[in-house]
Amino acid sequence: MKAVSATTQSHLDIDDIAADLLLLKGSSAAIVLEVSAINFGLLSEREQDATIYAYAQLLNSLTFPIQIILVSKQKDITDYIKLLDGRIIKTQNPLLQNQLTKYRDFVKSVVRQGNVLDKKFYVAIPFSSLELGPGNALKFLTPKSSAPSISKDSLIDRATTNLSPKRDHLIRLFARIGLKSRQMTSQELLQLFFELYNRDLLGAKTKLPQV
Repeated sequence: MKAVSATTQSHLDIDDIAADLLLLKGSSAAIVLEVSAINFGLLSEREQDATIYAYAQLLNSLTFPIQIILVSKQKDITDYIKLLDGRIIKTQNPLLQNQLTKYRDFVKSVVRQGNVLDKKFYVAIPFSSLELGPGNALKFLTPKSSAPSISKDSLIDRATTNLSPKRDHLIRLFARIGLKSRQMTSQELLQLFFELYNRDLLGAKTKLPQV
């Protein structure tokens, strides 16, 4: 049997991560925004309607593609359980100690059943080599043997110039509906994709709806 020599990286679209950008194969790139969340269930009916309307306006105002990523994984409450254990030990009141013990066991039980999830929301904004202009786009449509490739530094410069105004526009739109967002750094992107591609070990589940 012939040994499999392909690596995981060879099957990924990501070529590199640099300058807070995802550099993708095919001379394209993307930035990723980390976006806060709203507890929709705690809003009044009027506030829910207003939020839905504002979100619809946000989507309708977009003139460029985005991808929304939702990452869910079981909440890590190790530090919280340690805190409760410390409180239980220090508590002198037997009744209060008993209540804290029951509460700790309840929290552990809920998390064990998978009912407590830590959810993170991200938005990716892509940059395609087709946006370099008609002349440059044609170069990327020719056979690889004859098509000149754009340098990494040039791709970073062009992608940054193209994506920065889109990023700022999207951050402003999110702020209108009470969401905080910011561009992720290279180190944060490395950590994110490590967790995504090791989710079997970390207990994460991903959903990638396309917008």
